[in-house]
Amino acid sequence: MNSTAEAHRTHWIAREEQAERLIPLVGGLYRNHGVVTSIHGRRLIGLSTIDLIKAHKFARQAGAQTMSMDASTAVLEALTELKPGPASLDIARLHQAYRDRGEGLSLHEFLRDELADSTEAGSAPVEPRDVVLYGFGRIGRLVARLLIAHDGGDAGLRLRAIVVRKGSDDDLMKRASLLRRDSVHGPFAGTLTVDDENDTILANGTLIQVIYSNDPASIDYTEYGIDDAIVVDNTGRWRDRAGLEQHLHSTGVGRVLLTAPGKGDVKNIVYGINHDEIADGDSILSAASCTTNAITPVLAAIDEAYGVVRGHVETVHSYTNDQNLIDNFHNGERRGRSAALNMVITETGAAKAVAKALPQLAGKLTGSSIRVPTPDVSLAILNLALTAAADRDELNAYLRAVSLHSKLRQQVDYIESPEIVSTDFVGSHRAGIVDGLATIADAENVVLYVWYDNEFGYSCQVLRVIEEMAGTHPAVIPPREKVTLASMRELGAGL
Repeated sequence: MNSTAEAHRTHWIAREEQAERLIPLVGGLYRNHGVVTSIHGRRLIGLSTIDLIKAHKFARQAGAQTMSMDASTAVLEALTELKPGPASLDIARLHQAYRDRGEGLSLHEFLRDELADSTEAGSAPVEPRDVVLYGFGRIGRLVARLLIAHDGGDAGLRLRAIVVRKGSDDDLMKRASLLRRDSVHGPFAGTLTVDDENDTILANGTLIQVIYSNDPASIDYTEYGIDDAIVVDNTGRWRDRAGLEQHLHSTGVGRVLLTAPGKGDVKNIVYGINHDEIADGDSILSAASCTTNAITPVLAAIDEAYGVVRGHVETVHSYTNDQNLIDNFHNGERRGRSAALNMVITETGAAKAVAKALPQLAGKLTGSSIRVPTPDVSLAILNLALTAAADRDELNAYLRAVSLHSKLRQQVDYIESPEIVSTDFVGSHRAGIVDGLATIADAENVVLYVWYDNEFGYSCQVLRVIEEMAGTHPAVIPPREKVTLASMRELGAGL
């Protein structure tokens, strides 16, 4: 082997060894202290050595400050010594802050000051909150996976039960099998054990009671040790307050969250946009739709910087379970035709629903949708007329900065690749991903292309709303910055 090839191989092995040393540090902070670590929004919990290396490489691709393995190790070791309380910590941004403002201080001293409000001594303990999934379809099973993966400490959310209608004598085994294997999202990350006698599924140490019921109002959850639970209704059967209130008649239920657009006076919450409107007295809430969650954060960022006069939202949406595989009767127009063979024009309420989270856009947006023969990941095309003229490069730089530094960095992602396609976004934790190379800007008229995993990305947003309802959403450190066009121009759009 020539010297160049050998040098690359040696360097790679060294990076693998460094990544392997990060794994117990990341896991220990999460299990022992409830600390969720990330690098520019890329979560580190549960990652393999290769995925950790990719997370470090992402910074360079996104135009952010690079983060070396050595720097990550130093920050994680210092955090382990400091024992912070539950928080979401971006170690790349903490390390950059240390380089910018930490002169004369050791890394340990700087982090101690930065995390002063998050130390265990100053943090009140957070009681775990029971969660019940009513229904166990596409969203229900993905939210279950997320809840199980997040059940790493003594505080936070606990998936206690799922409620379904019994479909067969081997119903429990079939439900567990659907949780274990997913044609789109792959196998469950862990182990599952089914107890037919007690109607339970043990998933990575989380014991889930399976309750069979046809009536949301007649269940006594306290019989299973469940109390003051948040019931997540992912059936879509009831969408107004009267229907969803049925859950509150069951003993042991505290609040209800609908994973579909709510009707009437039910608040539609898009996390990152209007989650601060959740009041203690709100017993029923909606997490809106996958499309509303994908486009609202991007629209909010654009409206703040440029002003939206009007716009049209066209969604190219993967087919869903309410369509027919082959031509057959359907109550909806066109939806009776084969989803696997056709593009199907249909309606979407997402454009109007945006106004429930962003009232200033009321009446300014229209929308339509085309269902296409793909199982997951959709694309929203935003055709917008703006108040101020937009330069394409500056607009893209602004949206990239929003994805890295702003209060919307959990919701908005940004990518530039000439080879990217829909399946590359399966499993994205973000609500929507701006495709920078597809951006069109002609003075006051712009067209943006926003990808979104309409299953998993939306489920992540649902989880964030549940955490907000339960009061268990971790503090975000460093705090999110306010990204504006003016601040970017001062920096020469170099973010």
